[in-house]
Amino acid sequence: MSSFMIVFLILSMLLNPGVGVNFTDVFESSWAPDHIAVVGDEVTLSLDSASGCGFESRFKYLFGKASAQIKLVEGDSAGTVIAFYVRDKNHMSSEGANHDELDFEFLGNVSGEPYLVQTNIYVNGSGDREQRHGLWFDPTTDFHTYSFFWNHHSIIFSVDDIPIRVFKNKEKKGVPYPKNQGMGIYGSLWNADDWATQGGRVKTNWSHSPFVTTFRSFEIDACDLCGEDTIAAGAKCGKLAKFLWDKPSKNGLEKSKKRQFKMVQNKYLVYDYCKDTARFNQMPKECLY
Repeated sequence: MSSFMIVFLILSMLLNPGVGVNFTDVFESSWAPDHIAVVGDEVTLSLDSASGCGFESRFKYLFGKASAQIKLVEGDSAGTVIAFYVRDKNHMSSEGANHDELDFEFLGNVSGEPYLVQTNIYVNGSGDREQRHGLWFDPTTDFHTYSFFWNHHSIIFSVDDIPIRVFKNKEKKGVPYPKNQGMGIYGSLWNADDWATQGGRVKTNWSHSPFVTTFRSFEIDACDLCGEDTIAAGAKCGKLAKFLWDKPSKNGLEKSKKRQFKMVQNKYLVYDYCKDTARFNQMPKECLY
């Protein structure tokens, strides 16, 4: 890691304390509970040929910040995907006309090859907004913090509090933006060897299973809906500048964060859907502004 990155990482850790939560108070298993182990602050997810597993928050949120420290699968992780994401709790898949979702997906690889971090955004049932980044560290040897921040103005994906992606609210240009539905917070580990590693050319080697990833140090500072419906969500969480994350100072990246973001985009971005002219006959509207 460069001295530039080390300095920014230390400053970010000192200046950005979070709101810690107890896993069992806030989360529950969403599938295959026998593949999930909770020991103290650490939550271990495992994948074998029988099943992957996942967890979800008991509550839903609209705007704010959510983060977790994650240590990814060591060694040969080809074919596996670790996901950390927020999604409206009315839909249980990436289908549905009103589906909203913000994704971190960590795409496994063969031993010695780097992980790629894929981010994606679904709004009103429409996704296909992938970006992929490399990382400036080995995410399998230690824990690193992965965060979502979202408010009326933008969605920011961060790694160790360094922004790697910004999706701005461009509703005035006719681009839909997720702002009306409460979303749950999820984590999962699953097999996706039909696409995850080198476009599906490298398959999962089950002789190396179980594949194991560990989450810890969950932090949530967001508008908790406490079971309220969508109409109540707008009334409680939708008022501009009511909460800290919607103050004018949070309208975009501050100066130091803009420098970090530019550096990451220049050095670590390996795929951007907005530049994939072969994929889209007509570029998505948000890519034009």
